Amino acid sequence: MWQPDFLFGAATASFQIEGSTAADGRHPSIWDTFCKVPGAVAHGDHGDVACDHYRRWEADLQLLSDIGLDAYRFSVSWSRVLHDDGRRNEKGIDFYKQLLDGLERRGLKSFLTLYHWDLPQHLQDRGGWLNRDTAYRFAEYADILSRELAGRVSAWTTLNEPFCSAYLGHTTGRHAPGLKDVRYGMEAMHHLLLGHGLATTAVRANDEAPVGLVANVTKMTPASDSARDRRAAELAYAHGNTWVLDPLLLGRYPAELAELWPTAKAPVRDGDMAIISTRTDYLGINYYFRSNVRSDGSHGYVEEDLPGVERTQMGWEVFPDGLRDLLIDFKNRYPGLPPIYITENGMASDDQPVAGRVVDEQRLRYFNTHLAAVDEAMRAGVPVKGYFAWSLLDNFEWAYGYEKRFGLVHVNYDTQQRTVKDSALALKAFLEERRRGP
Repeated sequence: MWQPDFLFGAATASFQIEGSTAADGRHPSIWDTFCKVPGAVAHGDHGDVACDHYRRWEADLQLLSDIGLDAYRFSVSWSRVLHDDGRRNEKGIDFYKQLLDGLERRGLKSFLTLYHWDLPQHLQDRGGWLNRDTAYRFAEYADILSRELAGRVSAWTTLNEPFCSAYLGHTTGRHAPGLKDVRYGMEAMHHLLLGHGLATTAVRANDEAPVGLVANVTKMTPASDSARDRRAAELAYAHGNTWVLDPLLLGRYPAELAELWPTAKAPVRDGDMAIISTRTDYLGINYYFRSNVRSDGSHGYVEEDLPGVERTQMGWEVFPDGLRDLLIDFKNRYPGLPPIYITENGMASDDQPVAGRVVDEQRLRYFNTHLAAVDEAMRAGVPVKGYFAWSLLDNFEWAYGYEKRFGLVHVNYDTQQRTVKDSALALKAFLEERRRGP
């Protein structure tokens, strides 16, 4: 990580920070709709203003530069760049062109995500990711945007965390569009991954920048050494990790899914798996915590919290060794594993400025221990090329609204004042020392 070609960056997502949800021709996404469902989002929060990044983007990019970061990972709002009938929205596209120009002026690399969960509502009205046609609409969107932005983007990401879109959005209902059927989750996942493969081909036809996918992963450990609990951990591992990675890197779904959900099956057609497993130039890994699981007494598992462990504001266990273990697991499981970027890693804490300073010691420890885990994985031969902190700014944290703060920079949502936290200042000092060299 001391090498200058190892990237350090910070990440955000469009719906979480942009606000201006009705400005310049943007039309509603599924998250605009979901926020209006009573009880769906904590405190009735919504993304109408968020961090007001749509108007304050120049100052926010300067924060990245001031901290000394190398790169910025952000997402495009599909609803902002295309009209309901598929026509280009020039004002929306111009916003992202300005953003990319601002990054270039500051010498920052741009990691652009095409889809971070905010499907246009008009596509949801036609079935959303349960409709196979949405995969093809996604490829059209990728084609249009990559034609417009060719030569400006350092790296493209098709999907962010399809697990969350499929499972939280279509099986548990915790995320938009709020559906609750395991069969829907399987169908949505397949169409998301199909869209990834189609979009990858579309982007490659227009631009030479690398194209990849970002997956969230979780370390799974059995609650006991019993055969049933060990099998439960294997099932959880397939659900949380290889449900996405096996199709992407091996061209098949993990066999454990049939045991977990015997009544649900991916709607695979001839040729689909070849499209899904189209060569990926890099793999983004998002990691936050470990899950301790036991058998549910049947063919599934339940999570069982361990006592006496460190947790974040989210209630997630702090377990940096899990990141190292997973990275090594993936190296062993997937021949020809592509280069990896840690595209999200971070923690929520209840941060508040005191006399103009935000002391977030737990976050600083979190970063230090997880960076050490990445270092150990790299020394074991895992090709990790960069690390992005989640997140640049405190922001709209989906169903949790604004009460959970992940940012390197504190945001006062009443005044939109930004305050750089101590963890960001420590990162800045490290990056300055790295630039000076030995």
